[in-house]
Amino acid sequence: MSSPAALPSEGLPGLDPRFSRLVAVPGRGADEGMTRTWHILDTGPELARLGVSPRGTVLAVHGNPTWSYLWRSIVARSFAAAEAGEPAWRVVAVDQLDMGFSERTDVVRPLAQRVADLAALTDTLGLTGPVVTLGHDWGGVISLGWAVDHPELLAGVALLNTAVHHPEGVPIPAPLRLAGARGVLAASTVQTTAFLDTTLALASPALTPEVKAAFRAPYGTAERRRAIGGFVADIPVDARHESFAELQRIADGVSRLTVPALMLWGPRDPIFSDRYLDDLVERMPQADVHRFEGAGHLIAEDRDYAAAVLTWLAEPHDEEPPAEGTEAAWTPLWERLDARRTDDATAVIEMGAAGVVRRVSWRQLDDRVRTLAAGLTALGVRRGDRVSLLVPPGPTLTAIIYACLRIGAVVVVADAGLGLKGLTRAVRGAWPDVVIGELPGLTAARVLGWPGLRISVPTLPAVTARALGIRHSLADVTRVGAAADLPPGPGPDDPAAILFTSGSTGPAKGVAYTHRQLSALRDILAAHFDVSPGTGLVTGFAPFALLGPALGTLSVTPDMDVSAPRTLTASAVAAAVRASQARIVFLSPAAILNVVASADALTADDRAALAGVATFLSTGAPISEALLTAAARVMPNATAHTPYGMTECLLVTDITLDGIRAATEAPDAGVCVGSPIGANRIRISALDSDGRATGDPAETPGVLGEILVSARHLKDHYDRLWLTDREASRQTPDDDARWHRTGDVGHLDEGGRLWVEGRVPHVLVTADGPLAPVGPEQQVERVDGVRRAAVVGVGPHGLRQAVAVIETTPAAAGPGLAAPELAARIRAATDTPLVAVLAVPALPTDIRHNSKIDRTRLSGWAERVLSGERPTAP
Repeated sequence: MSSPAALPSEGLPGLDPRFSRLVAVPGRGADEGMTRTWHILDTGPELARLGVSPRGTVLAVHGNPTWSYLWRSIVARSFAAAEAGEPAWRVVAVDQLDMGFSERTDVVRPLAQRVADLAALTDTLGLTGPVVTLGHDWGGVISLGWAVDHPELLAGVALLNTAVHHPEGVPIPAPLRLAGARGVLAASTVQTTAFLDTTLALASPALTPEVKAAFRAPYGTAERRRAIGGFVADIPVDARHESFAELQRIADGVSRLTVPALMLWGPRDPIFSDRYLDDLVERMPQADVHRFEGAGHLIAEDRDYAAAVLTWLAEPHDEEPPAEGTEAAWTPLWERLDARRTDDATAVIEMGAAGVVRRVSWRQLDDRVRTLAAGLTALGVRRGDRVSLLVPPGPTLTAIIYACLRIGAVVVVADAGLGLKGLTRAVRGAWPDVVIGELPGLTAARVLGWPGLRISVPTLPAVTARALGIRHSLADVTRVGAAADLPPGPGPDDPAAILFTSGSTGPAKGVAYTHRQLSALRDILAAHFDVSPGTGLVTGFAPFALLGPALGTLSVTPDMDVSAPRTLTASAVAAAVRASQARIVFLSPAAILNVVASADALTADDRAALAGVATFLSTGAPISEALLTAAARVMPNATAHTPYGMTECLLVTDITLDGIRAATEAPDAGVCVGSPIGANRIRISALDSDGRATGDPAETPGVLGEILVSARHLKDHYDRLWLTDREASRQTPDDDARWHRTGDVGHLDEGGRLWVEGRVPHVLVTADGPLAPVGPEQQVERVDGVRRAAVVGVGPHGLRQAVAVIETTPAAAGPGLAAPELAARIRAATDTPLVAVLAVPALPTDIRHNSKIDRTRLSGWAERVLSGERPTAP
């Protein structure tokens, strides 16, 4: 039953009635010879009234079961920008025929018809280029169909969760299977509002009743909901479906698009998962991609997509490649492994439980790397494929990593220290092509639906392998590789690795490195710490253990649980040193705590071995002078270093224990992390009165601000986090170097040393201005009875008050107010006014390092406790 188009009623939240209009359009295809009336939101007429000439048009197409109301934010924001004199874009947001407030036609509209419908509308509107399409859900497919058919007008494509291809043999998403099932389709999509209600329930946070009512407004009766069922029925589940050929045509055409592209994605989408994002990225590798963690299918309601799209539209997209010869010569990461391929000396040692020691020679390691590399290639792993590794540190992991690097596969390293939830988020975010793992990791991959072709390190029984979806074992890879050739190696600027951050300040981010950047990291480590073939390296920190072969030196991982660094003991470190005669020891801050705590168990032989260590390093979090001194007593002849860095740039500055002791005489607040290493550079972007880092980056001493770093080994980008990348490079020096905003706050002193004072989100904006937490924390930690402290804020922004939350010695029995006498001594020790002193048995820290205090979590906890809630563990 047909019905005419209409204008929406006024008063729908966020929808300006000025932009609603009806357009009569000569029909095509099934509508040939007829005229159909569309409802659209169109800012064009109002822009004309302002006398503004737009740069181009954004053609926005909704999916099922929404309507143009989905695009109200970009309609309003783009017009407001034009009114403010900013670059203007016309936005045309359509209600597809039979949807929203457009005409109900009583005509079946498969995909090809809907693409033709949209072309008829744009011809009637007389759209001229440049046009940027914007689509969501099934509207994404239709908008891409228009894009493929109008290359002469197309300037770019922008997409929110959608798909143009479904893998053969993989069931369509469960919600769509259920909605499209025989006997369910009409009941769930047309006769009732179940499908519409379920879609609206996917928004996070929940939509207000008024916004839900606005989305429901065009669909008040079964007749007006017929197209909702029609869209579900039009999903081509296989090649027999009427719309399959058109979908394939669009998918093939998308792969040939070379225009700029933007993809904004909600990973918590039960319909369009990251599988479909990965396919789109493969078809349009030029795309800027941002995954909004926590967002779902209705990403337009979950996140500020409009600001992202308008920002993207305002940026130039014709960047020239860097001039040849601007980078230093490149030596592959495996060059020293190649050089020692006939050497029978030990390359890697694995320290197992009960004193079991496994030694692998350089010859064996090189043979293993070459065989695995050839085998992976023979099994279909190609340059650029992502390989996720769920293997603990040791010779096997080392060989797999170097094999992947040799063939140009991209190593994805998200270690178990992220926890199961964080690891799942990381693996799904990276969407690997291959997963290589031990049994626990592969079991988790199966249960949690991680992507990728699965290869097991051990050879498992056939029944187990089938149950876990394992296609090959490492033995299979080796067998195939023995008879296969190595492919050509990657280039210096090809992607090499994606390393995930600790997740201590939000969801873990994938940090992408090229081969050139990893090699630069090797070179700065070797030069600064004088690493030679005879040095030897003992490390409880996996990234540096894996650099051993690249440095041409023996590497050994002590017996420990790598997912919990604080399980490392002094005896285990001594055993590793004794087995390797290594002269450098590298440990995380959490590992040092337990090494120092367990030092009493060292034997005379253990102490003799540790006395041979020449250099001791710890990075990942600031180390106090007292803790570093205690560690130095365990390794009495070692020069103790604590470099400053992060996953994005692993070595930035360095300071020795003697340097830390000298810094204690300085008046500066924070942790002194020393001077930049080699050619590395530091700048500070000053905080304004609102606590934002807005100052021009400079080297002015004594200025509190965000720390910016530049180095040859600085990461290339964040994986699929375009907006995060933009923020990290915001307002950086214009000197042709790559710079990174670290998110840390601190200052430079008169001697050029860097002092770290916390994280930007942890700065307290008080009535007297910004206050960084580390300085006051250090003052509190000097009080007897305080083991560790965090200073956090309570109260409104701009009027924050400081609260000290402490761990005591001995540990507090439970959370609550600190003892009055201790609280008085703490207040007397700091020049920061404290409204409360709270004691907890243990401060919350990140999973990986067990040392980075979660001040954001503590701040919320302190607010609740001081408002009268019963104290519980933070």
